[in-house]
Amino acid sequence: MAGIIECVPNVSEGRRLDVIDGLAQVIGATPGVRLLDRTSDPDHNRSVFTFAGDPEAVERAALALVDATYAVVDMRGHAGEHPRLGAVDVVPFVPLAGVTMDECVAIAHRVGEAVAAKHNVPVFFYAKAAKRPERVRLPDIRKPEYEGLAELMETTHVPDAGPPILHPSAGAIVVGARPPLIAFNIELDTADLKLAQRIAKEIRESSGGLPAVQAKGFRLSDPPRAQVSMNLLDHTVTSLPRVWREVESRATAAGVRILRGELIGLLPLDAALAVTAEALQLDGFTRHRVIESRFLE
Repeated sequence: MAGIIECVPNVSEGRRLDVIDGLAQVIGATPGVRLLDRTSDPDHNRSVFTFAGDPEAVERAALALVDATYAVVDMRGHAGEHPRLGAVDVVPFVPLAGVTMDECVAIAHRVGEAVAAKHNVPVFFYAKAAKRPERVRLPDIRKPEYEGLAELMETTHVPDAGPPILHPSAGAIVVGARPPLIAFNIELDTADLKLAQRIAKEIRESSGGLPAVQAKGFRLSDPPRAQVSMNLLDHTVTSLPRVWREVESRATAAGVRILRGELIGLLPLDAALAVTAEALQLDGFTRHRVIESRFLE
């Protein structure tokens, strides 16, 4: 079996559907790559693409997406709820089968160096591809956002590749390698941003909450509502049912009900099965009890 890796780039465009369609076509047109999912949100003004294939093909598709995005997204006019540093905000590479994490780290470094050389864009490496310990966590790199990054580029945010000058239209880019994560949001039946922010602070690991969980509170529109947005860095450490219970209990205590959950991109099969096992109280339930899984083996 040939090696397979996944790439999940986040692009700072979630409103112009024609632009998003065009970027998806760029990915899909790359031989050896399959576009698995695309998710866009106008409030966050952000799109997440998920594609996979053999390592060389995925690397080509990632670079083609960067080229295409820089031609149509200008950060000088960008606004949205989600933190971001650039037109292509983050590009993670994820080993799926027959590929090591070290190989994905090498791909991340090649892609970052290529973007810096071709587009004169500052590049930061994160997660397993980080070149310094303070850049392992994506939120730590992205904290100043596009608007505040320029003044820090000769101090705390000297780029790992490319010039120490913010590109006016493209901004900066973060490239890395990591295990699969789950991007999961919970919308609350309230427009109370402070409640969402308080819940996010209480459940995220960096504030002493759930291990392997990143969380942030946002306000969404049409209709107005608050959202607890999360990244589960390791669902075997903290599961989807666990974060749901923690958010729900805090919302209920504040007299607020949950409207819905939202999955951004894809999730591992075992994470979905954990939800089923808990909901049905199935003891010892694994993927070996799923018909399709047995055939795929």
